Amino acid sequence: MKELPKIYEPQQVEGRIYKMWEDAGCFRAEADPGKKPFSIVMPPPNVTGQLHMGHAMDATLQDILTRFKRMQGYSALWLPGTDHAGIATQIKVEEDLRVNEGKTRYDLGREKFLQRVWQWKEKYGGRIVEQQKKMGASCDWSRARFTMDEGCSRAVREAFCALYDKGLIYKGSRIINWCPHCLTALSDAEVEYVEKPGHLWHIRYPLSDGSGDIVVATTRPETMLGDTGVAVNPEDEKHKHLIGKTCVLPLVGREIPIVGDEYCEIGFGTGAVKMTPAHDPNDFEVGLRHNLEVIRVIADDGTINENGGKYEGLDRYDCRRQIVADLEEQGYLVKTEDYSHNVGACYRCHNDVEPLISAQWFVKMAPLAKEALRVVNDGTIKFVPERFAKTYTNWMENCHDWCISRQLWWGHQIPAWYCDDCGHINVSREDPTKCEACGCAKLTREEDVLDTWFSSALWPFSTLGWPDADAPDLNYWYPTSVMVTGYDIIFFWVARMIFSGMEQMKREPFQTVFIHGLVRDDKGRKMSKSLGNGIDPLEMADKYGADALRFNLVTGNSPGNDMRFYVEKCEAMRNFANKIWNASRFVLMNLTIDRAALPDKLELEDKWILSKLNTLVREVTDNMEAFELGVASAKLYDFIWDDFCDWYIELTKARLNGDDEGAKRNAQNVLCYVLTETLKLLHPYMPFLTEEIWQALPRSERDAGAEYLMKTKWPEWDGALSFPAEEAAMGDVIEAITAIRARRSEKNVAPSKKVHYTVATAHGETFRAGAPFFLRLASASEVTITDADAPAAEGMVEVVTHAARVLMPLAELVDFEQELARVAKEKANAEKQLAAIEGKLTNENFVSRAPEAVVNAEREKADKLRALLEKLEASARAMRK
Repeated sequence: MKELPKIYEPQQVEGRIYKMWEDAGCFRAEADPGKKPFSIVMPPPNVTGQLHMGHAMDATLQDILTRFKRMQGYSALWLPGTDHAGIATQIKVEEDLRVNEGKTRYDLGREKFLQRVWQWKEKYGGRIVEQQKKMGASCDWSRARFTMDEGCSRAVREAFCALYDKGLIYKGSRIINWCPHCLTALSDAEVEYVEKPGHLWHIRYPLSDGSGDIVVATTRPETMLGDTGVAVNPEDEKHKHLIGKTCVLPLVGREIPIVGDEYCEIGFGTGAVKMTPAHDPNDFEVGLRHNLEVIRVIADDGTINENGGKYEGLDRYDCRRQIVADLEEQGYLVKTEDYSHNVGACYRCHNDVEPLISAQWFVKMAPLAKEALRVVNDGTIKFVPERFAKTYTNWMENCHDWCISRQLWWGHQIPAWYCDDCGHINVSREDPTKCEACGCAKLTREEDVLDTWFSSALWPFSTLGWPDADAPDLNYWYPTSVMVTGYDIIFFWVARMIFSGMEQMKREPFQTVFIHGLVRDDKGRKMSKSLGNGIDPLEMADKYGADALRFNLVTGNSPGNDMRFYVEKCEAMRNFANKIWNASRFVLMNLTIDRAALPDKLELEDKWILSKLNTLVREVTDNMEAFELGVASAKLYDFIWDDFCDWYIELTKARLNGDDEGAKRNAQNVLCYVLTETLKLLHPYMPFLTEEIWQALPRSERDAGAEYLMKTKWPEWDGALSFPAEEAAMGDVIEAITAIRARRSEKNVAPSKKVHYTVATAHGETFRAGAPFFLRLASASEVTITDADAPAAEGMVEVVTHAARVLMPLAELVDFEQELARVAKEKANAEKQLAAIEGKLTNENFVSRAPEAVVNAEREKADKLRALLEKLEASARAMRK
């Protein structure tokens, strides 16, 4: 048993404690057939990223669950790792090249550029790991993975080839979301839609036969350069006679057909829709049905290409302005309307996305979605909160084929080779040396890499050893138990892990998806670089301690909901940590025992605290099993602050300071037991503080073999420690004492002033047993217990609780002489103020010249002062009686 320093300094404790756990191998998980498995794979943060508040929240929730399950006796694996983060990492390295060397990746070439990215990864890759350790993450670091390590890369290649062999991956020309800034394709999930003000331009297309014209409306006039048709609904009375005719494309002079297609809604807009199959997904589908030509007019960099005639080389938006001006000048512009519409933006750089036709690789989603929907609909996979299952199923039911190719260099290069002779695409698990179709040895590898999310989708099983079906970790820990993640990546990641798990493993990747919200600033805004409102979690941890930050992130936080981060709350949680530290110091300073065991003889207050603790054990466990971590933390906070520190410790002081050695030892044992069990319950939330205190406490029989708190057994509800009658009785006494203290405070009665209390109650026995507590904790000189209906004598103040009426003589509460002097002083002050106001109000100049509102305000003040004087007079009269 050791003494705790006077002040808790997390900066001195946390690093030391973490090293102690790591050195002892406390985080290492073993595939133990004698234990139940529990596993979480960490959502891999970007390898070169820095820990932000979202990561801190993620790590805290996962660590709480892992520590909880480990203490419950599960073989708990929390598997960490990092993501190569294709676009994000490549942009950073390209930026570094540009700023420091004035070069582009093309100056270096693919191989040398990739060497640079690996160097960057080696330099910054460990940063986020060290930051997670500072947060107390109890991951099995010996199993840490990287999405481009050898094992994950093998898994990616196997998954790609297996899907290709089944016809579920294909290469085809489709309209894709293209980012002209990042110069790469984006999947639907990587496009954020923002409502922007724009215009709807109505343009007249003359009919080729000179019989009139057809009017179309568009928000993107620059794409008209690639128009190859106009579509109308075949049932539309206004337009159906035009089907089969042709019209002339303004500014270009190309003759284009008018086709009938049900895609066009009757009565929507002008009823006629210009068709640009190369730049709109719906137009592309209509084009396929009617065999329309595909003419691409926007280049990869967002400028107009060689098909744009005189507009070639213009930026797409400059071109838009020029085309509108030319249409107006040549009489083709019918009208312009203001129009607000959703515009897609790249989730990385926030530039407008351009839909354009491109040859890309795709995953066929319809066949994969079936199983992925079934496992959520039949409850095999549960979402917490449940409402997010609907978000998931809606997306799954309506998802398009997934564009998986990216025009980047950093990532998993697609394992496809084109034959230079016959053009056959060779997809292979091993690098091929000749074409499987014609035997030619001249092969050119596909340059594109896979979408980062392709490798992330395999994470729950690639990290456990797949594609080796006999990998011990895979057989023991898969399916994993819980996936902890934010609601913002349900589509990006959760959906893809589910269909990948069902396809490759024929099993769900996890049993529960625990969704948390975003951490916002104190005004409810998203934390972002542009707003400059990001709060560095490591700064908070350095200043207030990681435990205080963790407890802040989890209290008041409910699954799926965003939370506001208040720095003041970190301060409050540091105060909570100090409260626990000081209470623990008090307990340790009063201990003479070297083994803690509950005594046979328990006092009323012992049974009360043990019963309260017993209920807390059951409720905290139930809440944590239901992922209500915020609810559990609030209950722990209340129990520790109120029941244990403010009440129980006070209630034991008489025994601790008394002469009865047996009573003293009994009090020590109960104090030590309650503190130890409470530290266990709090440990998943505040691991450093609890471990440091526990190391100083005497062990109980149950914990005798444990060297670390994190390895002890989680408390369980025990019927033998349930004392409902005593708990209620002591609760009644505490309620009465609390009410007395509040009334005394109201009356400004000094704690040193002793008062004789009469307790009128139907629970005489309870209050007789609690009488000593009134003497010590309610400044009682004497306590008389009487019947519930005993009348209150004159001059008594009454305090009422649900179990008793506490009567106290006013004369004992108040020092009349002192109070009369205070009243006289207050009265003199009020009279002085009233005289000044009355002086103003009897001054004709003031009343006639001051604004009416000012005069009325003075009259109101005077009335209030007269009322106050009356009350003060009445109060003085009552005291003189």
